[in-house]
Amino acid sequence: MNLHNLLQRRAENGERVRAGLIGAGKFGSMFLSQIPTIAGLDVPVIADLDVERAKAACAAVGWPDVLIERTRFVDSGEELIASGRADVVIDATGHPAAGLKHALLALEHGRHLVMVNVEADVLAGPVLAEKFRNAGLVYSMAYGDQPALTAEMVDWARATGFDVVAAGKGTKYLADYHNITPDTVWQHYGLNADEARAAGMNSQMFTSFMDGTKSAIEMAAIANACDLQAPSDGLLFPPCNVDDLQSVLRPRAVGGTLEVSGQVEVVSSLARDGSDLERDLRWGVYVVLEAPNDYAAACFAQYGLNTDDTGQYASMYKPFHLIGLELSISVLSAALRGEPTGHSRHFNGDAVACAKRDLNPGDMLDGEGGFMVWGKLLPAAKSLQMAALPIGLAGGIKLARPVKQGEIVRWSDVAIDEDALDVKLRRELESRFAPD
Repeated sequence: MNLHNLLQRRAENGERVRAGLIGAGKFGSMFLSQIPTIAGLDVPVIADLDVERAKAACAAVGWPDVLIERTRFVDSGEELIASGRADVVIDATGHPAAGLKHALLALEHGRHLVMVNVEADVLAGPVLAEKFRNAGLVYSMAYGDQPALTAEMVDWARATGFDVVAAGKGTKYLADYHNITPDTVWQHYGLNADEARAAGMNSQMFTSFMDGTKSAIEMAAIANACDLQAPSDGLLFPPCNVDDLQSVLRPRAVGGTLEVSGQVEVVSSLARDGSDLERDLRWGVYVVLEAPNDYAAACFAQYGLNTDDTGQYASMYKPFHLIGLELSISVLSAALRGEPTGHSRHFNGDAVACAKRDLNPGDMLDGEGGFMVWGKLLPAAKSLQMAALPIGLAGGIKLARPVKQGEIVRWSDVAIDEDALDVKLRRELESRFAPD
């Protein structure tokens, strides 16, 4: 990628890349931990609703006092963006409405944007990417997070002439996980509440990792960035280890689990009986390739790729993702090369709200990772046909009609504010990027 050399050259000329971080939670803190060891990359301004928490996060990840003292801490993303102290704005809030607002402000002020906030990207990413592109700016997925890492593998595969059969990630999944709430999440995750609290892990955020919501959101992002298809009725989460990816994630017509070639899917690190699989892909990402000819298929075997029983399908994978520890790749790519590390270009997949329990009129939906709904991946065309409510709009909104457990929440089931910025951008996505 040559990013380090480009950064060194810039630093030798007395110039530095300046990043502004909005949200000093777990992802943001992991990014901050790397800054003292990346010569030429500065974070001169940090925004967090709790300024003291942000300062404490910097200290906790090893920032020296002198670095903390010369950093400006503010309590709003708007102030950070308007300060003029950042070349690249990073939204790591995890709040879709906030992410969309920050994106438009960054655009207005002529700043590149790295959208860690996948929730915001799935809600209106193609619209934002187009607006930034037209302004000569970069709108980017966050390297280190699984969508950007998967997009990189897909890009590599296509640039080398392979058809992409499947792409996605691994996770820990069982069918009853869709009912997990913030009260029960840690027993499934493998930690206790005290360990999670000490690590700065938010129970609602990690509920979204476990109940299927984050998987739906991330697969929608990958489908939209890589022009891949979403399964017709949600992710299947087939149990699969790294040695069997190419056999499980191939079309059903040749013995696999996919409806079509060119689809996103998430594999589970657990067998259906709850036992752990050996050599699982819980933390990683993958791509499955199809050989374009018999010669290429022979090379798969000759050079050690895992292939299926036909020899035509092969897989590659990365067994980990380091989220914020790798985020500087996106920041530097935007600032030094003017390129995103993945960005949404299509509207192929959507993550919609599905009821965790019977919901009643007057209930206030608590959004991603809460007690009331989980996010289900659907093809965008099906979501639009059903008028399904995006999971990114399912927080802080009142239910107007009853919804049974397991049913999709629809726009007509809630009291929606059509004048809200996030709703307007979502409506723009639906009108301008709707699948044919």
